[in-house]
Amino acid sequence: MPYRWTQTQDRQSLILWPHRSLPIRGFVGVFGSIFILAMLPLFGLIGTALLWGMLPFVLITLTGLYFAFMHTYRTGDAREVLTISPEETKLTHTPPKGAPLKWSCNTYWTRAQIYPREGPVPHYITLKGNGREAEIGKFLSEDERKVLIGELSDALKSMRPQA
Repeated sequence: MPYRWTQTQDRQSLILWPHRSLPIRGFVGVFGSIFILAMLPLFGLIGTALLWGMLPFVLITLTGLYFAFMHTYRTGDAREVLTISPEETKLTHTPPKGAPLKWSCNTYWTRAQIYPREGPVPHYITLKGNGREAEIGKFLSEDERKVLIGELSDALKSMRPQA
């Protein structure tokens, strides 16, 4: 799963990141294969004027594909870090571009809530408290969010100070 819990004596931390189905090493292989397959038909046109008519379209296609892959990798740089201590729960969402978004609340009042159908994605998870609501794990799959809500609720319960 694209998240990891870490625990110390006095706090629990959760780091979430978008799933990468194609690592950068795989991208090199896929893009190299596409490049070879796109250039292969052009070898028969070497020495003809038709080569110069076809070459720009092949290069434009490969350039567009390259920039599409790179855009996907840049948007996959988002991170969310949730830190739960007995006193305070903090959530920091770091988007691919722009300043990090921060939310915090007293752990005693923090609640994890799931919206099965009402959110922008199925099984939308939020943290409520301090008069605000913050989304968490929007980029996770539906099944991962279903598992995460249970783990998140358990972590919040275990870190709440006992009355």
